[in-house]
Amino acid sequence: MANNTKQPLLSRIATNDGHGENIPYFHGWYAYERNPFHPTQNPNGVIQMGLAENQLCFDLITKWIKENPEASICTPEGVNEFKEIAIFQDYHGLTYFREAVAKFMGKVRGNRVTFDPARIVMSGGATGANETIMFCLADPDDAFLVPSPYYAAFDRDLRWRTRAQIVPVNCSSSNGFRLTRTAVEEAYKEALESNINVKGLLLTNPSNPLGITLDRETLKALVTFVNEKNIHLVCDEIYSATAFTAQRFVSVAEVMQEVEHCNPDLIHIIYSLSKDLGLPGFRVGIVYSYNDTVVSCARKMSSFGLVSSQSQHFLAALLSDEKFIDNFLLESSKRLAKRYHFLTEGLKEAGVFYLESNAGLFFWMDLRPLLKEQTFDAELELWRVIVDEVKLNVSPGSSFHGLEPGWFRVCFAHMDDETAKVALNRIQAFVQTGNGTTEASPLASLVESTKKISHAAQTPSPYSS
Repeated sequence: MANNTKQPLLSRIATNDGHGENIPYFHGWYAYERNPFHPTQNPNGVIQMGLAENQLCFDLITKWIKENPEASICTPEGVNEFKEIAIFQDYHGLTYFREAVAKFMGKVRGNRVTFDPARIVMSGGATGANETIMFCLADPDDAFLVPSPYYAAFDRDLRWRTRAQIVPVNCSSSNGFRLTRTAVEEAYKEALESNINVKGLLLTNPSNPLGITLDRETLKALVTFVNEKNIHLVCDEIYSATAFTAQRFVSVAEVMQEVEHCNPDLIHIIYSLSKDLGLPGFRVGIVYSYNDTVVSCARKMSSFGLVSSQSQHFLAALLSDEKFIDNFLLESSKRLAKRYHFLTEGLKEAGVFYLESNAGLFFWMDLRPLLKEQTFDAELELWRVIVDEVKLNVSPGSSFHGLEPGWFRVCFAHMDDETAKVALNRIQAFVQTGNGTTEASPLASLVESTKKISHAAQTPSPYSS
């Protein structure tokens, strides 16, 4: 007898909005795609400042490719390797690729720590790597503590398919959004009181969207905390080579060695070549765990999101050229500092505050004085004006689960110098005329007060020695 009960035709994953596309963070991208800026063909289009991509050193990579045609299997110089690479299927990855990535990770961290190639597990970008580690560590409804504001797409990466939870650790402007052990302990306690099973703490270091790094003492305190609670610590370090001031990046791999009785089974690192080398299209994500069981499980899962063997072969050659890599890291740091300094100094002249950054491809801009009221509704209203009228796609803080309305993430490494000048001119004109009106801007009186903001780009590169 036929069952006439109506059954859903699609899964809950297919029909829910857990992917998170229905937030302003993504809507700003759509606005740009509908009307992209071009200096001659569409000078009144939207300028993309909501995409954290590093395009400042493509000339260096292009030059290397021309000088090393044998690195590709699709050139006359490299075609002899074509068959072997084209039929390679081992999800452990090419041995020389894993060795090159491990060495590069150590170099980015000043060679103060070494990485074992046997622990390098591939995934489809940092997105896939973050989801893989969640599958390994958390069951549905288990939770990870995540300092906020946090990367807008973490709701997709960490939660959508795994059904894990995120418990925000609230940080505020009162101390420059610095994470403290006290804030982590408070979030952990509140989660337990709500009967939420906390499996770990996930840190983004350097921070997205803040563009700041965690200092050594804070990291040591957090490593100690997870050991005391016997929960995991996942450190997303995909921006580790984007530090552009003398305040260098400190990896959890360094700190864990300094913490007494640290259990390495609790420590895991997420890495990628998308940000540090500016190669997101290669989809190179890395899970690096000190836990043997996690390495084994993640490697089995990697078959769902492998890096192509062609990409592995090419990147192994690129990463193994130490002279090129040393120069690339030095030059990238200088160019990031120059671009950051150009935009933030221009904002300061217009009276715009921002959180001083030392790493990343973005900074945290403070437009609270422009809000009609201190609410997230007012923030979104201001954001719509910026996107629709000023024609700049900057991302509102609400998309990053921040506590305070009026902050915006501004990405600065995605464009050329001339586009950056146009973007800065648009911001300056907007804030100086008060939301596009003839009234004086509420920011105009703040110009002099921004003198206290230091000149990050004048400090030496962390790769200069």
